Amino acid sequence: MTTTTQDPNRAHWEAVARGEPVDWGALATSPEGVDCDAVDEPRGLWLRPRDAVPGVAVLAVHGGGFVSGSAGTHRRTFAHLARAAGVAAFVVEYGLVPDHVYPSQLVAVTDAYQWLLDQGAGRVALAGDSCGATLALALAVHARDDGLPPPAALLLMSAWTDLLATGASYDGGRDPFFTRDLVRGLGAGYLAGADPHDPLAAPVHADPHGLPPTYLQVGADEALLDDSRAVARRLAAAGVDVRLDEFEGQVHSFQMAAGRSPVADDAIGRAGTWLRSTLVP
Repeated sequence: MTTTTQDPNRAHWEAVARGEPVDWGALATSPEGVDCDAVDEPRGLWLRPRDAVPGVAVLAVHGGGFVSGSAGTHRRTFAHLARAAGVAAFVVEYGLVPDHVYPSQLVAVTDAYQWLLDQGAGRVALAGDSCGATLALALAVHARDDGLPPPAALLLMSAWTDLLATGASYDGGRDPFFTRDLVRGLGAGYLAGADPHDPLAAPVHADPHGLPPTYLQVGADEALLDDSRAVARRLAAAGVDVRLDEFEGQVHSFQMAAGRSPVADDAIGRAGTWLRSTLVP
């Protein structure tokens, strides 16, 4: 893979833009002290630090634009997060476009959330990157509006919440891969004719009142920067406890380079500390 940068995540997206083969799952290292076990129903992976706090969990939702990604591609990154938080994480699988479209992905993550509650998790945080953050935020809205026990917290990394890609950050020219047309195309594939303003499909349009404490991390150079800023503004205006950290020079889902990038390690460390503080008062 030809690179023009020492940042492994940026190098990944530069290679994707050139049409070169990449191994997304190899961006992160495998952390020590985290056991991994597959679950058949709901499909996913348990990531359990050996000193995990009992009775709490993180439901982790992988990104990939609804067309790629899996629990496997994100296993290492979410294992770093689980270890940093000292909390077990369940990485849920869901169907991909074009075989599965909205709202099937939201149904899958909702079923996994209910399963965690039924397993005895007294407090569950939701974490996701990119379209995984879309689903995590939509699940929080769905839980509030449909009488499910509310999640304890939301961790949104490089959140994709505006399927029409209206943010001015698409015009910055610093993102090596994501363009407005590309993101609109991914959104159209997921929606499959549904309303792009549906708050459960594009949760930037959701009523934010009553949502749980939320922590957003975003790369300052990524095209989707304004998605995180817009959600943070709406949450703050609704009185939700919200934190937004922008990481200088970073692009989309930079936390995927955990173990290989000091910036990714810093972000995962901050996220883990925050998750533990919300899950273990």
